[in-house]
Amino acid sequence: MLKKLHLTFSVFIFFILSTNILRADLQTPNKFILPSEVIKIQLIGLKNNDKKFKDSGIEQTWSFAHPDNKKNTGPLPNFKMMIKGRSYQMLLNHISHTITEIGSSDKWAQFEVIILDKEKIYHKFNWQVEKYTEEGPLKDCWLTTMVSSPIPLGSSI
Repeated sequence: MLKKLHLTFSVFIFFILSTNILRADLQTPNKFILPSEVIKIQLIGLKNNDKKFKDSGIEQTWSFAHPDNKKNTGPLPNFKMMIKGRSYQMLLNHISHTITEIGSSDKWAQFEVIILDKEKIYHKFNWQVEKYTEEGPLKDCWLTTMVSSPIPLGSSI
């Protein structure tokens, strides 16, 4: 019985460690990442959603979400359901994207993002990031505060 318990515990520890190693592949916010780079990191993650591990792109995007944004979307499982839902699923495994700055200050930046989804339909989003100003590990990091609903722009064909 003790041997079985030890084996079960060892498997559990291995699972936890291997999961954390995989998560270590994700980029984390730091004050040196520029606003446009935050969006680029998120979009590349979503474009390659399951490349590192299942839903790694969604988790990458979540890691750069502003805490206030996380309060609105709910915990990570809710965020995953939202991204996989009708409104944002076109971001997953999309073909290409462009990021164009449309306004900024020292505390916020807004971008127009156009993606070509896997069905070859273009969609436009307004994507906003803000500099986090409260104390803690996110201080002075640029984080996503808003992504608009998509505006379909039509087929690429």
